[in-house]
Amino acid sequence: MRGPIAPPQVPLAASRAEVFADLVQDSVERLERRWPQLADIDFLVLEVPRLDGRGEQAAWGDEAVPLGGIIPARDGRRARVVVYRRPVEIRTKGRDERAALVHEVVVEQVAELLGLTPETVDPRYGED
Repeated sequence: MRGPIAPPQVPLAASRAEVFADLVQDSVERLERRWPQLADIDFLVLEVPRLDGRGEQAAWGDEAVPLGGIIPARDGRRARVVVYRRPVEIRTKGRDERAALVHEVVVEQVAELLGLTPETVDPRYGED
């Protein structure tokens, strides 16, 4: 038998990347209720952090691969929060665990961008 297992409107047909992007969006929507200024920030999902030869690896040092990052606003571009899909997926086993880690990463990056503590951004941070 060839062809799709499920029709496109069924969740089974969603790719892992689409499901992951939905987790990030869910987390952002949860935070936007408390922090409306997040509407002015772009949230991106990238497969893995890039090593662009400009010393980005030196910024990590000997630490583990980052799960997320921020790109401050400049030159008319909006600030961006990036979540790296593959490093998060590798560190989690199921959807609930993945959703919790995605939310943690989003909260940490938003906190860094806004100059706040993660607990200020989300009072339930660290409870999961």
